Amino acid sequence: MNEAVGIIEMFGFVTAITAADAAAKAADVKIIAIDSNKPANADSVEVPLIMAVKMTGSVSAVKAAVEAGAKAAENVSGVINTHIIARPTDDSMKMAKRVSVGRDRVGHIKNNA
Repeated sequence: MNEAVGIIEMFGFVTAITAADAAAKAADVKIIAIDSNKPANADSVEVPLIMAVKMTGSVSAVKAAVEAGAKAAENVSGVINTHIIARPTDDSMKMAKRVSVGRDRVGHIKNNA
């Protein structure tokens, strides 16, 4: 059986790192991914980058870590949403481990100089 998964969604990369740090320090969890989501029309509107910090551990550890991470994120730029999956399926775990950070590095995407 898989460990619990916790997700904190927020605005901005600095906020995500701050939240991940607070979550990891608050409880015995493993940060499994920091993910970004840029809306399709982001070039035409002023919208901040949406980030998600994902972690695993026991249900109680994940709950404590999500609370601490969300509190830290709220102090920086705000939290969009949090969620805990107590018993994720194997397919849910595969999706939780997906990460987009780094895919937009220089040279990886055409016209990204």
